[in-house]
Amino acid sequence: MKNKALVVFLPILSVLLTSCNQVRKYEEHLEDYVFEMTFKEDFNILQLTDIHWNANTSTVSSKRYLDALFDCVAGHIENEQGPTHHIDLVELTGDMFMLSNAYMVESFVKYFEEKAEQYNFQYTVIWGNHDRHGLYNPNWLGEKFAKAKHCYYIEPNDNLYGRSNFVINLVDSSDVPIWQLANLDSGASFSETSVSPFRDYDYIRKDQTDWWLQEHKLASDKAGRVVPTIAYYHIPQDENLDAYNDIHEKGATYKNKFFKLEAFADNGTESGKSDFIDVGSENGLKGAFMGHAHNVDWTVEYKGVVLGLGVKTGPELYYAHVDVNSDDKAVKEGFESIKGSVENDDGEIKENFDLIGASLVTIKDQNFFDLEHIYFNEGTTENKYYWVKW
Repeated sequence: MKNKALVVFLPILSVLLTSCNQVRKYEEHLEDYVFEMTFKEDFNILQLTDIHWNANTSTVSSKRYLDALFDCVAGHIENEQGPTHHIDLVELTGDMFMLSNAYMVESFVKYFEEKAEQYNFQYTVIWGNHDRHGLYNPNWLGEKFAKAKHCYYIEPNDNLYGRSNFVINLVDSSDVPIWQLANLDSGASFSETSVSPFRDYDYIRKDQTDWWLQEHKLASDKAGRVVPTIAYYHIPQDENLDAYNDIHEKGATYKNKFFKLEAFADNGTESGKSDFIDVGSENGLKGAFMGHAHNVDWTVEYKGVVLGLGVKTGPELYYAHVDVNSDDKAVKEGFESIKGSVENDDGEIKENFDLIGASLVTIKDQNFFDLEHIYFNEGTTENKYYWVKW
């Protein structure tokens, strides 16, 4: 069932979608970018990223993997939190598709609608770079998600950069915001605003930061306190690399965990530097989670914000095969970082595994959240999985 904020949207949905010609000023319509969900302690957000359904995808095998993953996560939540708890929200953080066609898109949406019914969750989507590279009109894709019963999505034709910019306020019984989830479009693997022969990864623009600040102020003013926020987007920003370099080149001691087996693939240019984390760290931002880099789920607490890459979901395209006996420095650092955090008898992983699965954020109360990563691998006789706590 959609929340009441979305009910307001539906009569004017045709006005808001990008197919319209009139460009609206986001500053004059801030409430139109807000969805609401009822908050409860132990609110569970499952992040799936870089699923990459494409024209060559076997929907049978892909659905089998996701079926088993959902079942595993649901069981884990029930065991840890009790039988009344479940996945509340699924955040799909980009690259759901790549060179996909209309049939694959429709199959994907139908599948997630069925899972939402089965597990009693809502889901939301953020554009990645490859979602723009398909055998369909991007506006058509946006409309598919906007019309899906269990999906939170809106795409106005506005003066705000990008497509998937909206917030989900988690509210109490009096509609007072307790937490805010900010979804942002971090762009594509090329500039959408200027012609360039080079492949530059995109970034969160200043107008997006300013938009979020205004949305956050509305929520905080209503709550009478600074509302803590978690952000989701696709492409890592320069802050991820800054934090990594601080640790490895300057000897900083930020808490960091999980594996970094390839580059972050942020924009890497001075003109493409985002201010979102710097500004957010002073305005209630507690976490920022993304995807994009398939061989990386490295996570760090930087300026009071937990910056983390989600575990790539599923075996489409490339992903890391992690060897427990590897002499590679990055692999060894990864294993050292998770030592004692693995949910088994001795807190370690002793078998080779693939770095694929999902990430789970559990908002514990009005101030704190937990983070876990699951490495979920299909086996010929039984599935293998490891839960690793942040």
